[in-house]
Amino acid sequence: MIALLRRELLLAARHPADTLAACLFFLLVTALFPFGVGPSPETLARLAPGALLAAALLAALLPLDRLFGAEAEDGSLDQLLLSGLSGTQIAAVKAVAHWLTTGAPLLLATPVAAAMLNLPEPAWGVAMLALALATFILSLLGTAGAALTLGARRGGVLLPLLVLPLAIPAMIFGAAAIEAAASGVNWKPFLLLLAAFAAAAAPLAPLAAGAALRSD
Repeated sequence: MIALLRRELLLAARHPADTLAACLFFLLVTALFPFGVGPSPETLARLAPGALLAAALLAALLPLDRLFGAEAEDGSLDQLLLSGLSGTQIAAVKAVAHWLTTGAPLLLATPVAAAMLNLPEPAWGVAMLALALATFILSLLGTAGAALTLGARRGGVLLPLLVLPLAIPAMIFGAAAIEAAASGVNWKPFLLLLAAFAAAAAPLAPLAAGAALRSD
Protein backbone atom coordinates (compact mmCIF):
# COMPACT_ATOMS: atom_id res chain seq x y z
CA MET A 1 0.00 0.00 0.00
CA ILE A 2 2.88 2.38 0.78
CA ALA A 3 4.47 1.58 -2.58
CA LEU A 4 1.16 2.23 -4.34
CA LEU A 5 0.73 5.53 -2.52
CA ARG A 6 4.27 6.55 -3.47
CA ARG A 7 3.51 5.68 -7.08
CA GLU A 8 0.35 7.79 -7.07
CA LEU A 9 2.17 10.78 -5.59
CA LEU A 10 5.02 10.47 -8.09
CA LEU A 11 2.56 10.36 -10.99
CA ALA A 12 0.82 13.46 -9.63
CA ALA A 13 4.16 15.24 -9.23
CA ARG A 14 5.10 14.47 -12.83
CA HIS A 15 1.73 15.65 -14.13
CA PRO A 16 0.66 18.53 -11.87
CA ALA A 17 -2.01 19.83 -14.25
CA ASP A 18 -4.89 18.29 -12.26
CA THR A 19 -3.74 19.86 -9.00
CA LEU A 20 -3.17 23.24 -10.62
CA ALA A 21 -6.53 23.12 -12.39
CA ALA A 22 -8.37 22.33 -9.14
CA CYS A 23 -6.71 25.22 -7.29
CA LEU A 24 -7.35 27.69 -10.11
CA PHE A 25 -10.95 26.54 -10.42
CA PHE A 26 -11.43 27.04 -6.67
CA LEU A 27 -10.03 30.57 -6.78
CA LEU A 28 -11.91 31.52 -9.94
CA VAL A 29 -15.26 30.37 -8.58
CA THR A 30 -14.78 32.32 -5.36
CA ALA A 31 -13.64 35.34 -7.38
CA LEU A 32 -16.90 35.27 -9.36
CA PHE A 33 -19.08 35.78 -6.28
CA PRO A 34 -18.23 39.49 -5.82
CA PHE A 35 -19.26 40.08 -9.45
CA GLY A 36 -22.50 38.15 -9.05
CA VAL A 37 -23.76 39.44 -5.70
CA GLY A 38 -22.03 42.81 -5.59
CA PRO A 39 -19.00 44.10 -3.70
CA SER A 40 -20.81 44.72 -0.40
CA PRO A 41 -18.50 43.38 2.37
CA GLU A 42 -21.45 42.35 4.55
CA THR A 43 -23.10 40.36 1.75
CA LEU A 44 -19.87 38.63 0.81
CA ALA A 45 -19.10 37.74 4.43
CA ARG A 46 -22.57 36.22 4.82
CA LEU A 47 -22.15 34.11 1.67
CA ALA A 48 -18.51 33.18 2.31
CA PRO A 49 -19.02 29.90 4.29
CA GLY A 50 -21.28 28.29 1.70
CA ALA A 51 -19.29 29.67 -1.22
CA LEU A 52 -16.01 28.29 0.11
CA LEU A 53 -17.44 24.82 0.68
CA ALA A 54 -19.24 24.68 -2.67
CA ALA A 55 -16.21 25.89 -4.62
CA ALA A 56 -13.85 23.49 -2.85
CA LEU A 57 -16.07 20.44 -3.34
CA LEU A 58 -16.62 21.23 -7.01
CA ALA A 59 -12.90 21.76 -7.52
CA ALA A 60 -12.08 18.46 -5.84
CA LEU A 61 -14.46 16.69 -8.24
CA LEU A 62 -12.44 17.63 -11.33
CA PRO A 63 -9.82 14.82 -11.30
CA LEU A 64 -12.13 12.09 -10.00
CA ASP A 65 -13.32 10.79 -13.37
CA ARG A 66 -9.73 9.80 -14.20
CA LEU A 67 -9.05 8.11 -10.86
CA PHE A 68 -9.39 4.58 -12.27
CA GLY A 69 -10.11 5.28 -15.93
CA ALA A 70 -6.58 5.46 -17.34
CA GLU A 71 -5.45 2.37 -15.43
CA ALA A 72 -8.52 0.43 -16.56
CA GLU A 73 -7.75 1.30 -20.18
CA ASP A 74 -4.08 0.25 -20.16
CA GLY A 75 -4.62 -2.86 -18.01
CA SER A 76 -2.63 -1.71 -15.00
CA LEU A 77 -5.75 -1.81 -12.81
CA ASP A 78 -6.01 -5.55 -13.45
CA GLN A 79 -2.36 -5.90 -12.47
CA LEU A 80 -3.00 -4.03 -9.24
CA LEU A 81 -5.91 -6.33 -8.43
CA LEU A 82 -3.61 -9.32 -9.00
CA SER A 83 -0.77 -7.86 -6.94
CA GLY A 84 -2.06 -9.16 -3.61
CA LEU A 85 -3.83 -5.98 -2.59
CA SER A 86 -7.57 -6.17 -2.18
CA GLY A 87 -9.88 -3.83 -4.04
CA THR A 88 -10.65 -2.13 -0.73
CA GLN A 89 -6.97 -1.44 -0.08
CA ILE A 90 -6.44 -0.07 -3.58
CA ALA A 91 -9.48 2.19 -3.21
CA ALA A 92 -8.29 3.44 0.19
CA VAL A 93 -4.88 4.35 -1.22
CA LYS A 94 -6.50 6.07 -4.19
CA ALA A 95 -8.69 8.14 -1.86
CA VAL A 96 -5.73 9.22 0.29
CA ALA A 97 -3.68 10.06 -2.81
CA HIS A 98 -6.55 12.08 -4.26
CA TRP A 99 -6.84 14.10 -1.05
CA LEU A 100 -3.08 14.68 -0.81
CA THR A 101 -2.85 15.87 -4.42
CA THR A 102 -6.14 17.79 -4.61
CA GLY A 103 -7.66 18.47 -1.20
CA ALA A 104 -4.46 19.49 0.57
CA PRO A 105 -3.42 22.04 -2.12
CA LEU A 106 -6.89 23.59 -1.87
CA LEU A 107 -6.17 24.33 1.79
CA LEU A 108 -3.20 26.46 0.75
CA ALA A 109 -5.49 28.51 -1.47
CA THR A 110 -8.17 28.90 1.22
CA PRO A 111 -6.79 32.11 2.82
CA VAL A 112 -6.74 33.82 -0.59
CA ALA A 113 -10.31 32.72 -1.32
CA ALA A 114 -11.44 33.72 2.19
CA ALA A 115 -9.94 37.18 1.75
CA MET A 116 -11.73 37.64 -1.59
CA LEU A 117 -15.02 36.76 0.11
CA ASN A 118 -14.34 39.08 3.06
CA LEU A 119 -14.50 36.24 5.59
CA PRO A 120 -13.34 37.53 9.01
CA GLU A 121 -9.72 36.58 9.59
CA PRO A 122 -10.38 34.77 12.93
CA ALA A 123 -12.51 32.27 10.98
CA TRP A 124 -9.79 31.37 8.46
CA GLY A 125 -8.35 28.58 10.59
CA VAL A 126 -11.77 26.99 11.09
CA ALA A 127 -12.41 27.33 7.37
CA MET A 128 -9.24 25.39 6.61
CA LEU A 129 -10.20 22.65 9.09
CA ALA A 130 -13.70 22.43 7.64
CA LEU A 131 -12.39 22.26 4.08
CA ALA A 132 -9.83 19.63 5.07
CA LEU A 133 -12.53 17.34 6.46
CA ALA A 134 -15.05 18.09 3.71
CA THR A 135 -12.58 17.46 0.88
CA PHE A 136 -11.41 14.25 2.57
CA ILE A 137 -15.03 13.08 2.70
CA LEU A 138 -15.41 13.95 -0.97
CA SER A 139 -12.24 12.01 -1.81
CA LEU A 140 -13.69 8.93 -0.08
CA LEU A 141 -17.12 9.27 -1.66
CA GLY A 142 -15.61 10.20 -5.01
CA THR A 143 -13.40 7.11 -5.01
CA ALA A 144 -16.44 4.92 -4.46
CA GLY A 145 -18.33 6.81 -7.16
CA ALA A 146 -15.44 6.53 -9.62
CA ALA A 147 -15.29 2.77 -9.05
CA LEU A 148 -19.05 2.37 -9.44
CA THR A 149 -19.14 4.34 -12.71
CA LEU A 150 -15.99 2.74 -14.13
CA GLY A 151 -16.71 1.57 -17.65
CA ALA A 152 -20.16 3.17 -17.72
CA ARG A 153 -21.22 5.28 -20.66
CA ARG A 154 -21.00 8.97 -19.75
CA GLY A 155 -19.38 8.06 -16.46
CA GLY A 156 -18.00 11.58 -16.13
CA VAL A 157 -21.57 12.90 -16.10
CA LEU A 158 -22.88 10.27 -13.71
CA LEU A 159 -20.08 10.73 -11.17
CA PRO A 160 -21.05 14.22 -9.91
CA LEU A 161 -24.73 13.22 -9.85
CA LEU A 162 -23.83 10.27 -7.65
CA VAL A 163 -21.31 11.94 -5.33
CA LEU A 164 -22.60 15.46 -4.74
CA PRO A 165 -25.92 14.48 -3.08
CA LEU A 166 -23.99 12.28 -0.65
CA ALA A 167 -21.68 15.21 0.16
CA ILE A 168 -24.54 17.51 1.20
CA PRO A 169 -24.09 16.79 4.96
CA ALA A 170 -20.41 17.72 4.68
CA MET A 171 -21.45 20.95 2.98
CA ILE A 172 -23.98 21.76 5.71
CA PHE A 173 -21.76 21.03 8.71
CA GLY A 174 -18.68 22.65 7.17
CA ALA A 175 -20.50 25.86 6.27
CA ALA A 176 -22.14 25.93 9.72
CA ALA A 177 -18.74 25.65 11.43
CA ILE A 178 -17.29 28.51 9.38
CA GLU A 179 -20.35 30.69 9.95
CA ALA A 180 -20.21 30.00 13.69
CA ALA A 181 -16.53 30.94 13.83
CA ALA A 182 -17.20 34.13 11.89
CA SER A 183 -20.02 35.02 14.30
CA GLY A 184 -17.92 34.32 17.38
CA VAL A 185 -19.99 31.40 18.66
CA ASN A 186 -19.00 27.82 19.40
CA TRP A 187 -18.01 26.09 16.15
CA LYS A 188 -16.65 22.82 17.59
CA PRO A 189 -19.90 20.80 17.50
CA PHE A 190 -20.20 21.31 13.76
CA LEU A 191 -16.62 20.20 13.14
CA LEU A 192 -17.16 17.17 15.39
CA LEU A 193 -20.19 16.19 13.30
CA LEU A 194 -18.09 16.64 10.16
CA ALA A 195 -15.34 14.48 11.67
CA ALA A 196 -17.92 11.82 12.57
CA PHE A 197 -19.10 11.80 8.96
CA ALA A 198 -15.50 11.37 7.80
CA ALA A 199 -14.95 8.55 10.32
CA ALA A 200 -18.05 6.75 9.01
CA ALA A 201 -17.06 7.21 5.37
CA ALA A 202 -13.43 6.11 5.90
CA PRO A 203 -14.19 2.36 6.15
CA LEU A 204 -17.44 2.22 4.18
CA ALA A 205 -16.46 4.07 0.99
CA PRO A 206 -13.34 1.95 0.26
CA LEU A 207 -15.39 -1.21 0.90
CA ALA A 208 -17.98 -0.11 -1.65
CA ALA A 209 -15.27 0.90 -4.12
CA GLY A 210 -13.42 -2.38 -3.65
CA ALA A 211 -16.56 -4.39 -4.29
CA ALA A 212 -17.23 -2.37 -7.45
CA LEU A 213 -13.67 -2.91 -8.70
CA ARG A 214 -13.88 -6.65 -8.14
CA SER A 215 -17.23 -6.89 -9.95
CA ASP A 216 -15.79 -4.92 -12.91
